Amino acid sequence: MMHEFKQFLLRGNVVDLAVGVVVGAAFGAVVTALVADFLTPLIAAVARVPDFSSLAFEVNGSKFMYGHFINALISFVLVALAVFLFVVKPMNALARKREALPDTRKCPECLSEIPAGAKRCAFCGQSIS
Repeated sequence: MMHEFKQFLLRGNVVDLAVGVVVGAAFGAVVTALVADFLTPLIAAVARVPDFSSLAFEVNGSKFMYGHFINALISFVLVALAVFLFVVKPMNALARKREALPDTRKCPECLSEIPAGAKRCAFCGQSIS
């Protein structure tokens, strides 16, 4: 049983998942710090209101803290923007560069199109290095 458990833990996808969770948590901390320490003060400087959490109104003794909701909404939008700009856009650019790599190349002997990884031309039999 211990041997099977060890195999389960050391299987590639379990280790990959663990690494992904740890890196994701660390990245989450970086994005949260970026938003809290840079983007939110920047918005506060422009809006001249550093914190909306004190905004509220009362109806029949019930207090509605809409300022807290505004803070959460701004944080969400800023986190989404940071993830988009610093993760999604670079990954999309990298994917476009990968797609730009050719799947085929020309045989130097007969100039026919052959797969990029081919070692021999299927048309003329020329060895390709």
